[in-house]
Amino acid sequence: MIHYFISRRRFLKLTGFATAGLLMEPAFSFPSDKERIRFGIITDSHYADRDPANDRYYRESIPKMKEAIKIMNSEKVNFLIHLGDFKDQDDNFREKDTLGYLKALETEFAKFTGPKYHCIGNHDVDSITKRAFLKNIENTGIANNKGFYSFDSKGFHFIVLDANFNKDGSDHYHLGGKSDWQDPNISEEEWEWLKEDLNSTNLPVIIFNHHTLFEYFRDGYRFHIQQPERMQKLLEESNKVLAVFQGHVHEEIHKQINGIHYITQLGMVDGSGLGNNSFSIVTIDEKQIQIDGYKRASDEGFGL
Repeated sequence: MIHYFISRRRFLKLTGFATAGLLMEPAFSFPSDKERIRFGIITDSHYADRDPANDRYYRESIPKMKEAIKIMNSEKVNFLIHLGDFKDQDDNFREKDTLGYLKALETEFAKFTGPKYHCIGNHDVDSITKRAFLKNIENTGIANNKGFYSFDSKGFHFIVLDANFNKDGSDHYHLGGKSDWQDPNISEEEWEWLKEDLNSTNLPVIIFNHHTLFEYFRDGYRFHIQQPERMQKLLEESNKVLAVFQGHVHEEIHKQINGIHYITQLGMVDGSGLGNNSFSIVTIDEKQIQIDGYKRASDEGFGL
């Protein structure tokens, strides 16, 4: 069980950002001090009808998802989000079969009784297109052609990003090597949309993305978006972003960069049996972000 309680204001003072007038009051208003939001996070379930590989038990994500949804419903969280790599593919790479895996897992995810949302992961656009993925999932209140979008809930503003673009702004599609999963890009259209969306809200902001928004390499592979410094600067300059939640790396990592918490979560697919399930419930109020982890996931707390 891991607990961090370093406030954003104290962090800025300790790191020198409080000097020369750089410490500003946040450009938003928190909800009432009695108000809080609780939402569920699941990531990297990778469901497919295929044999285990590298400690990924693809078929077992159906019972794991059933368990997670049962708990999210009993806890009555305000909404549920999946951070990407919702499904996977088998060794035949057939679109029909891959769509079947997507539909089977979405059937279980849809049993959550509140609003539900998805980020797009690199494995979600493997042997099916982004358009096909979006057509076969539901993001509550969002048009089914939107990979990046935002919504408000309980006095907070939530932004869902999509880094599954090539450098020219075309959609990632990995079948036949058409795209490189190590080259995730935010399209210029999305950059402009994000800037406008941040400017348009007076609420505290939480960001969701599949890929990491800070530089991260492992075993010679790249896991972060292109231009992570550009993203960090945009989020910092808004003076509204409290935290970023990410998947993709199947690790628990916490970084605090210029007062913004960057938090990655464990993958549901890893490890056999319900004892190795992994998902979390996040509670946010004006004082802290509290993460209650289930099964393999850790409890963590971050002061604001």
